[in-house]
Amino acid sequence: MKHESLVLKGNPLGDSTDRDIYVYLPPNYSQQESRLYPSVYVLAGFTGRGRMLLNDSAFTPNFAERMDRLINSGKIKPMIAVFPDCFTFYGGSQYINSTATGRYEDYLTQEIVSFIDSNFRTIPDRNFRAVMGKSSGGYGALIMAMRHSNIFGIACSISGDCYFEMCYLPDFPKAFRAIKGEPEKLVQKFWNEEERKSKADFEGLNIIAMSACYSPNGTSFDLPFDLETGEIRQDVWERWLSNDPVRLVEKYAESLASLRLLFIDAGLRDEFNLDIGARVLSKRLSRLGVPHIHEEFDDGHFNISYRYNRSLQLISEVLDTQ
Repeated sequence: MKHESLVLKGNPLGDSTDRDIYVYLPPNYSQQESRLYPSVYVLAGFTGRGRMLLNDSAFTPNFAERMDRLINSGKIKPMIAVFPDCFTFYGGSQYINSTATGRYEDYLTQEIVSFIDSNFRTIPDRNFRAVMGKSSGGYGALIMAMRHSNIFGIACSISGDCYFEMCYLPDFPKAFRAIKGEPEKLVQKFWNEEERKSKADFEGLNIIAMSACYSPNGTSFDLPFDLETGEIRQDVWERWLSNDPVRLVEKYAESLASLRLLFIDAGLRDEFNLDIGARVLSKRLSRLGVPHIHEEFDDGHFNISYRYNRSLQLISEVLDTQ
């Protein structure tokens, strides 16, 4: 369904404010007209948006098919799933507010949640509202858990971006070479369907997008390295680090401790070293006495949609205790 955003109006990239929100309704939703359901907000990774999670794919169920299978087999209880669109011209918003991209954190928390609660039979209570996501979506889930635990009482991060020294810093040289001093030109390349994009181009785009989120400069942004030499700009890098979940955890420890569930996982062969980030985050949470579950699995960062099952099952178990 369509939703016209007010908080995204006038966003600096000129991205559409008329967004598609896809909503999964559990079996028998239309037959049980008085029943209210828990809800889970599923945040897509970088370059993704909600509808991507519903795409048909050989051998792998899309999210709606996954929900049907889990519910019909009794592995999870019926719930509503919401797939918002927080995509931007640069490929993603990290689900945070930025003067260079727009108010996507406000969009999700101030507009989408109330819109869903008004149009569907949700249980409008933090204890019955979960947020989960993979990669950048996992980062978004962590940010929601930290800053908006009054809205989301359950959070699951699958290979979420954290410990920036490990997940972003190794890609700076690759991004520097791909950008070639002209970040705008590289971004435009992605909007030209006839131009071939290399792996290095994607690494460059990712750093550009993260700069727009973590180090905005008015309606533009500061890259964390010098465009001529590649030397790291420490002042900009510090601004990035101030958005790192492992550095935010102490500030938001009380909010995180209030959650009914905080789940963090990552593959032991994650190509962005997010298994290391998850370990660091888990240790800091433990040091602060924040209850959480930390798991690792034998895989990398890609083609791990099967890990959604584990998060959904843990969410369902928590809901069953209420």
